[in-house]
Amino acid sequence: MPRLVFLGRLEDVAGTGELAVAPGPVEQILAQLDPALAVQLLGEKVRMALNGSLITDMGGIALGEGDELAFLPPVSGG
Repeated sequence: MPRLVFLGRLEDVAGTGELAVAPGPVEQILAQLDPALAVQLLGEKVRMALNGSLITDMGGIALGEGDELAFLPPVSGG
């Protein structure tokens, strides 16, 4: 099964570090999530990595068996 991986504060919002999902278009997968989580994942500063490679647009992407889509929140530090 494909997996969604939540890093940083997104893990707190999701309540888990990763979530197994059914294969399919990313838009449909996100539509099935808790609306509050989906809003956080689609924030303009959240980056996504598909199987370890950063992507800039999830349009047209479908997750298949073994795929991993990671959501990376902005990092602050000092």
